[in-house]
Amino acid sequence: MERQHPKEQDKIQRRSNFDAVEENFTPEQALAEASRCLNCKNPRCVKGCPVNIHIPEFIHEVKEGNLDKAGEIIRQTSMLPSVCGRVCPQERQCEGNCVLGIKGEAVAIGALERYVGDNTSAKQTEIKPSGKKVAVVGSGCAGITAASDLRKAGHEVVVFEALHKLGGVLRYGIPPFRLPRVVLDKEIDNLKAMGVEFKKNVIVGKSITLKQLQEDGFDAIFICSGAGLPKMMRIPGENLNGVFSANEFLTRVNLMQANDETTATPLKVGKKVAVIGGGNVAMDAARTSVRVGFEEVYIVYRRTEKELPARLEEIRHAKEEGVVFKFLHSPVEILDKDGYVAGMKFELCELGEPDESGRRKPVGTGEYVVLDVDTVIVALGTGPNPIIQSSAHDDGIDFDTDKRGYFTVDEETRETSVPKIFAGGDVAPVGTSNAINAMGAGKKAAKAINEYLAKI
Repeated sequence: MERQHPKEQDKIQRRSNFDAVEENFTPEQALAEASRCLNCKNPRCVKGCPVNIHIPEFIHEVKEGNLDKAGEIIRQTSMLPSVCGRVCPQERQCEGNCVLGIKGEAVAIGALERYVGDNTSAKQTEIKPSGKKVAVVGSGCAGITAASDLRKAGHEVVVFEALHKLGGVLRYGIPPFRLPRVVLDKEIDNLKAMGVEFKKNVIVGKSITLKQLQEDGFDAIFICSGAGLPKMMRIPGENLNGVFSANEFLTRVNLMQANDETTATPLKVGKKVAVIGGGNVAMDAARTSVRVGFEEVYIVYRRTEKELPARLEEIRHAKEEGVVFKFLHSPVEILDKDGYVAGMKFELCELGEPDESGRRKPVGTGEYVVLDVDTVIVALGTGPNPIIQSSAHDDGIDFDTDKRGYFTVDEETRETSVPKIFAGGDVAPVGTSNAINAMGAGKKAAKAINEYLAKI
């Protein structure tokens, strides 16, 4: 039986709206796809999932028509099925390990998880108060996951979010055409129903310090505040008007609706934009650029298409929406006209020997080209904001960090060098930065915190 594919919004129509690109499976499609699962005795798919969802078990329940049971199985390990089913890199994780994928197409695990998440609700179980209190700093993937597991254990859980809306990078970083906001809100509402308390507009390190949290009676603290400090190219012209980090650009559109001219801080939309980078954030920025009205959108990458780290689905969607890819181009300079972007100069490259990442390193050829653009979006990753560490230092609390400023943590427990304080997600990354890996860190931290609190 062939793999089922969700219906997609017309590629021309979707260029002008932020509606979801993919529809959900129909019941008939879900049944047909679930029937493809071999229910392996030693399921490789589970091992490929950072939160170890019991994948064959939930798919079996879908096949039997027991959606509520399927939802219960997923939520034993993940409170974000609707989110993960949309944004996780399944092709490199669960689906990438599916036996059927060896000679054919893997089971559409992500689409089935999304289908179950969208059509079931979290069952509320009785929670016995533990008398313990935990602070979670950040409401993104790691924070939501940890908060859920900690609350199930009976602890009072308070999540502190710096922004005025909840969800972290799921809200400000991922566009609604990939993750509809009604879906994200539903997942967060499930946590609220469990008794998790959320406090918005609180910047830990500014509004309140870690020392104050300790003095307020929190028995443990989990820091998962993300990595919001953008990495730039460090080339001439980066301070010109018309240059954005991907973080700023996506936050302004996703969180502040800057694409709407009637808002307080509308976005100045030019005609031609170059997005520098090749990851999922670059694809999101490029596809968002299409939707806000740029006439020509380029993704410029130093390597070839083969080395693109973005999800295959994102690359395909970007191409369908008219994004033009420029490969083997290395940024040299952003050209200036009266303080605004007037073009961008690149050196053409070829691939040399592999570097520390294992990918072949781009090597300059000495040949240069100028791309006619009036806007540049830099999507080269982010680093940790030092606010928390800096304020903690002022209070006599010093963390061990690596040379890039990330928290140094125990690989299994996620505990920092400071007792009772844990860290995970993008402030203490493990492997590729994505939603499911952050969730995995949140689960590890919650498990370790639960074990610690059980002893005191």
